[in-house]
Amino acid sequence: MGAFGLRVLCLVIGYAFGMIQTAYILGKMNGIDIRDYGSGNAGTTNAMRVLGPKAGLTVFFGDMFKSLVALLLVGALFGGSHPELVYVLKAWTFAGVVLGHDFPFYMNFKGGKGVAVMAGFVFGFYWPLAIAAVLVFFIPYLTTRFVSLGSLMVYGCTYILLIIFGQMGRLGATSQIHLIEIYVIQGLLTFMAFYRHRANIGRLLRGEERKTYIFKKNTERLEK
Repeated sequence: MGAFGLRVLCLVIGYAFGMIQTAYILGKMNGIDIRDYGSGNAGTTNAMRVLGPKAGLTVFFGDMFKSLVALLLVGALFGGSHPELVYVLKAWTFAGVVLGHDFPFYMNFKGGKGVAVMAGFVFGFYWPLAIAAVLVFFIPYLTTRFVSLGSLMVYGCTYILLIIFGQMGRLGATSQIHLIEIYVIQGLLTFMAFYRHRANIGRLLRGEERKTYIFKKNTERLEK
């Protein structure tokens, strides 16, 4: 299989894993379609608000692990035969995970916003990114209780650090042209994450964003 075919294959693998919709499945187990409640988003924050903290954490870890497993699988399959491409292939895999998570075809392309899957990316792509991601999320979140603020900062910070680590030569045998390919892919995903959070950004700027509590019950269940 040629280099182009490998990229397409990894994109498809990622999309297949991304379509494992934890929030949707958990909602159905509780007798609801999570997309009909709250923000209408099939993701961690809406599950936490509608179904409670335990459900929200279950969704987070489910979405994180589907991303992590997809990247680890691609690394195991192609890392030995194509060491110079392994990070590029992981980048394409993560792009597929985000597309599958955000736009699952069997849910009329209405899924999540690609935040929890980022947690799987930072662990599965280059683990030092995970340390920064945890700090960048929890510092603003614990200060403000705005999940959207922490999530956007994780995406932005991860993208910057990815470029820094890449230019420092931390991504193995990856050539400069392949590094640029990774930067473009991750840059587009970062832009998409900010775009899909545009309503949250507007509420943050107006001081109207809703606070979300991870370790205790939120104030109310949002009605349909």
